[in-house]
Amino acid sequence: MYNIQTLNKIAACGTDIFDKSKYTVSDNAENPAAIMVRSAKMHDMEFGADLLAIARAGAGVNNIPVDRCAEEGIVVFNTPGANSNAVKELALAALLISSRKIVEAAEWAKSLKGTPDAPKTVEGGKAKFAGPEILGKTLGIIGLGAIGGKIANIAISLGMEVIGYDPYLSVVSALHLKPQVKVTNNIDDIYSSADYISIHMPYTPATKNTIDADEIAKMKDGVRLINLARGELVNSEAVVKAIADGKVAKYVTDFADDVVLGVDGVVVLPHLGASTPESEDNCAVMAAHELIDYIERGTIRNSVNYPDAELAKTGDMLVCVMHKNIPELITKITGVCAGANIENLVNKSKKDYAYTMLDITGSVDAAAIEAIDGVIKVRIL
Repeated sequence: MYNIQTLNKIAACGTDIFDKSKYTVSDNAENPAAIMVRSAKMHDMEFGADLLAIARAGAGVNNIPVDRCAEEGIVVFNTPGANSNAVKELALAALLISSRKIVEAAEWAKSLKGTPDAPKTVEGGKAKFAGPEILGKTLGIIGLGAIGGKIANIAISLGMEVIGYDPYLSVVSALHLKPQVKVTNNIDDIYSSADYISIHMPYTPATKNTIDADEIAKMKDGVRLINLARGELVNSEAVVKAIADGKVAKYVTDFADDVVLGVDGVVVLPHLGASTPESEDNCAVMAAHELIDYIERGTIRNSVNYPDAELAKTGDMLVCVMHKNIPELITKITGVCAGANIENLVNKSKKDYAYTMLDITGSVDAAAIEAIDGVIKVRIL
């Protein structure tokens, strides 16, 4: 029986996937084999020896000590694409909000309640909330993955010109783009040509302040910025100054901080990107399947700290080895298996870490493999 611990409220359609004859799912599970989490902070948590994996029901993993997990042989999964439609729809709303002063107009109209002749006042005051249409304008998208690609396609359907930048654009993502989407390998092309810029990339130390004062200076006057990805990708101080200077016309962000709150020209949303019941359901279901596939079959899919790998078990045992990505380690691992027959073998690496799966007929000594310098964890299935 495997214990699955939930650190946040996880949609029942996800937790119900676990076979009750094999799994116990609860928020107070002891010695869990896996953890399902949304936003709970895990950096100060101690992990037990039984913990095999953590599944984040969402895309961002800033709340999880990913590197420490890799060192301990704990696979960290996320659910890329599960909330992409929800964020796409919010991005469409943000695009319109950045143009038409809809939020400000609604707040002003609300303030007229109880005043005499409100309809006449509305007609007389609406001019100050005028804003441009998006038709024919250029949208620049930084990051063309599951979310950015959907936004690019819907913007084309709305009659916009779209230019996208993504140095890690996969073949699969590229094939899903409409042919009218222009892809550039120079991010400055977006800064110089876009009337609207929406950023959709993961946050890492290297991507912090991707949009800063120097980048804003390259943009068109009156540019409108949208950030529904991560707050740290955009320098709040630089944007607020650019709004005051008239360089940036509007900034719509899903991430509140004290710098942007209450600033004219900034619309701050309370992290609504994935806040739909459909998105939460999709993330929970994907996270559950990722954990079951790994626990029962050793399959890794959508991990952020170990490589994706899969191998069917046809022999007597499937040996799954988490190890450092260093030379000659595979030779040492297979050497320990010399007394058995290796039917199939898969070895994949991801930066400093690697994962080797061996389909074995016969038997091997797991302890002997674990004793090899550089091996982190061994599982026998």
